[in-house]
Amino acid sequence: MHIVYAASECAPWAKTGGLGEVLRALPRQIATLGHKVSVYIPYYRQVREQSPERKYAVPSITIPFQSYSRFACVLDGGLHAGVQMYFVDCPELFDREFLYGTPGGEYQDNWERFGLFCRAVLEASKLLGVPDLFHVHDWQTALLPVYLRTLYYFDPVLRNRGALLTIHNAGYQGRYSAQTVERLLFPWEIFTPERAEHFGLFNFLKAGLVYADRLTTVSPRYAEEIQTPEYGQTLDGVFRHRAADLTGILNGLDDHDWNPATDGNIAAHYTADNLSGKAECRRDLLHAFGAGPIDDATAVLGVVTRLTTQKGIDVLAQIAEPLSRENIVLVMLGNGEEYYENLLRSLASKYPGRIQLRIGYDNMLAHKVEAGSDMFLMPSRYEPCGLGQLCALRYGTIPIVRATGGLDSTIDEWDPAARTGTGFKFHGLGPEEFLGAIQRALQVFRDDKDSWHTLIRNAMAQDHTWTHPAQQYLQVYEKVAQSRS
Repeated sequence: MHIVYAASECAPWAKTGGLGEVLRALPRQIATLGHKVSVYIPYYRQVREQSPERKYAVPSITIPFQSYSRFACVLDGGLHAGVQMYFVDCPELFDREFLYGTPGGEYQDNWERFGLFCRAVLEASKLLGVPDLFHVHDWQTALLPVYLRTLYYFDPVLRNRGALLTIHNAGYQGRYSAQTVERLLFPWEIFTPERAEHFGLFNFLKAGLVYADRLTTVSPRYAEEIQTPEYGQTLDGVFRHRAADLTGILNGLDDHDWNPATDGNIAAHYTADNLSGKAECRRDLLHAFGAGPIDDATAVLGVVTRLTTQKGIDVLAQIAEPLSRENIVLVMLGNGEEYYENLLRSLASKYPGRIQLRIGYDNMLAHKVEAGSDMFLMPSRYEPCGLGQLCALRYGTIPIVRATGGLDSTIDEWDPAARTGTGFKFHGLGPEEFLGAIQRALQVFRDDKDSWHTLIRNAMAQDHTWTHPAQQYLQVYEKVAQSRS
C-alpha cells in the first residue's frame, strides 16, 4: 500500500506540538511494516534553514485562484528511515518567521496558504506517485479530501483515491468568510449547513469532516468527547453524524527519541532497574534553569506546554501562591499567548527560587524537564491525546493530570493499597482540585519513598510505542482503500 501523508508540521523540520511528533513517528512505523510512505509539508523558513539546498522533485506547479494564479514547486526532502519527504515551496506564502501567525494573531491569508498546499500535494502526487490513500491532518489539510470529491471528481488518476482525516485538536478549525469558497474555486454547492458552511463561515475542518472517507482522532476518550457539546467545539453534531466512521487511536511515543537509556539530551542515562542517573538529571535540570541546589526532600515539578487557555495555564497561575508554600521548585518551559507569557513572568518574579521559567521552546531543555523532574503537571481543559504525559511516563516522572481525553486514557490513579497506578488525576477545573492532586503526590514523595519508587517503576513499565497504534491505522487504511476500490 502507498500512503501519502499531508500535514502542516513534521518534526524535526517544523513542529509546534504533538502533530509534528506524530508525523515524524507514524509514517516511519508504517514504512517498517513494508508500505510505501511519502510525507508532504510546507517549505517554511525554518525548514529551509535546516535544509537549504534541495533538488526539485517537481519544478513548477500552477495553482489557480479566483482572479490570479500562484506558482509553487516541490523539493525532494530525501529518504529518512524509509519515509520520502517532500517540501512544498511557495516563498511568498511560507517564507515567514512563524508557521501560522505572529504572537498577535494568525496570518490572515492562511486560507490561501493551506489551500495552495492541499492542491500542490494533489498535483505533485500525480507526478511523484499516486497513493492508495491520502492521510491528512487537522484543518490545514482538511481541504484535500474536499478537492478530491469536487474539483478533482472527474480526474481519472485521483478520483478513486481514498482520504482519511485525523483530528488532533477540534478547537482549531480554520474559519473564513463565505467569499473563500469562490476564492479557492470550490462550487457554491458545498456552502451549505450539511457541508462546509458553519455559522455563516467557510469552515475548513467541517468540510474535511464531511468529505473524508473516514475519520480518526488521537485517543478513544477524545473520540467520545468530541461528540458532546462540551468538547465538540460546535461541531459535535457533525461528529455524531459520522460516528460510525470515527475511530479513536491513541498516539504513540517515538522510543528512539524519547528513551532515558539512550537520550543524548540529558545529563545521565538510567533505566527502571537502575534509577541512579535520574538524580543527576535532576541536578542538571536545576542548573539549566539557573536554580540553586536543593535537598532530596524538595520536589521538582515540571511543565512543558503551549501557553494557552486550553492547557489550563490560568488554573496553574491560581495555585501559584499556595504552591509556593510547599517544599517544591516549579520549572516551566513554553511559549504561546502573550497574556500568559507575561502572567508567568510576573509569577516567576514574585516567587523567585520557587518558580523557574523559560519562555520559548527548546527541544534539549524539554528532554531535560521530562527526565529531571519528579512530577509533570498537565491541568488541561481538554487534551485530545497529550505527548507530555507519555514522555513523563517513559522517564519515570510522575504525571499529575486532569482526567480528560488522552490524559484520562493513559494515566491510572495511584492506589496505595494495591500499589497500582501511574500518576494522580483530578476531574474538575477548580484550582482546589488541581492543588489537591499535587498535594497527594507530594505526600507520597515526601513520606513513602518505597511507594514512590513503585510509582516510578509502574510508569516506566508502560508501553506507549507506535507499534500497536500503527497496526490500528493500517486497519483503517485498508477500510478506506476498500471503500474506493
